Amino acid sequence: MHRPRQMHRPRQTTRTLALTATMLVTAFAGSTSALAQDELSGDVRIDGSSTVGPLSEVAAELFMQENPAVRVTVAVSGTSGGFQKFCAGETDMNDASRPIKEEEIAVCGESGIAFDAIQVANDALALLVNANNPVACLTTEQARQIWDDGSAVRLWGDVEGLELPDEFAALELGTNLYGPGTDSGTFDFFTEAINGEEGRIRIDYIDIGEDDNAAVNSVAGIDHALGYVPYSYYQLAGDAVKPLAIDAGEGCVDATLENVQNGSYVPLGRPLFVYASDTALARPEVLAFMNFYVENAAQIAELAGFVPMTDEQIAEQQAKIAALSAAAE
Repeated sequence: MHRPRQMHRPRQTTRTLALTATMLVTAFAGSTSALAQDELSGDVRIDGSSTVGPLSEVAAELFMQENPAVRVTVAVSGTSGGFQKFCAGETDMNDASRPIKEEEIAVCGESGIAFDAIQVANDALALLVNANNPVACLTTEQARQIWDDGSAVRLWGDVEGLELPDEFAALELGTNLYGPGTDSGTFDFFTEAINGEEGRIRIDYIDIGEDDNAAVNSVAGIDHALGYVPYSYYQLAGDAVKPLAIDAGEGCVDATLENVQNGSYVPLGRPLFVYASDTALARPEVLAFMNFYVENAAQIAELAGFVPMTDEQIAEQQAKIAALSAAAE
């Protein structure tokens, strides 16, 4: 937990949530809130990351079904924009797709805001190729060669360091690259993780907009295509495609659920957070919502299309919430 410190003040659209009221009620039938419905009322204000937003929207909807006198509002102004509001005391929680920065900690400290980062899910992307593609792993540098702005890679054989059959090395890669458009959070995450700058990418890839299934279907139909999609889309894709392992300098790491959860699938895996303040958690409706969010994190992640936390991760977050709420007493 971060305590206030005396310091001088120095994308993306959300994933589509095709969730009906019937699905939500069925998914959580029989679940109970931390407090009875008639004991909870008030407002819970959340802002921040458009990546985490869908998770918080699902959590809010489910919580309000059980606690109709509580209104949970989820806004999206980006992680940085959300921290500006959070550290000014304008919101109770901030959805964040990255850890808080030192300069943001300083602003929170000047405002007397104590906080902690509560993980709510894991997130990952998969680099997909056709099942017949001989490539099994790419280094982050090779991935950057392919996807970077101004890339000279046109054929598979142009990628330095790959050992390929001659006939495959001669196949066109540059015109068979599939990825989401610039409004997508997947686009933001990938370009920053691989190319080192959000939004930096070659201009001639095939933009599939928000339709990640289009990338999956294209890769499944073209032996020499390459695309990147959220991890959940790979899980549903079947045997026509395969995810490439990624080597960030420590050897090839497979795109498995275990590797995403244990943090070894870098840089295409990451934790997702909700930052909560001690003063907010002193209010029973906020504390009940945060406990509900983490207690039901696995189901919420599944509904929103993210990678769930492990039982150990959930227990760690519950301990953080308890400590932060106790600090405000």
